[in-house]
Amino acid sequence: MATDDLRKDLRAAVAARQELGPEYEAEIIDGFLDKLDQRDLQRRAGLLPEPVPARAVRAAGRETDPGGLALAIISIVAAIPITAIAANMMGKTGVLICWIGLVGINLARTMARRR
Repeated sequence: MATDDLRKDLRAAVAARQELGPEYEAEIIDGFLDKLDQRDLQRRAGLLPEPVPARAVRAAGRETDPGGLALAIISIVAAIPITAIAANMMGKTGVLICWIGLVGINLARTMARRR
């Protein structure tokens, strides 16, 4: 992947800067920027694929927000006694109100996370 190559190049440039010292810093930076320019020219010529946006990579990978999963699990666990209490006190209407509230909390969390 192109970003892996860029990361390797950047790490190599930083390591070279640490070994050679600040007097070679300008040359190291210029060399790295030249590699970026060459990569951009290759991409424009169609020799390299377009980079994948970071958002798409996160969506394809593992969940980046484990708090959302935790909220869903806690909601289901809490729903059991809440449903029983609501059913005992208010009947079907109470159960409906409780579940609308639980679904609303999870939906609000999901919507806030997408922003």
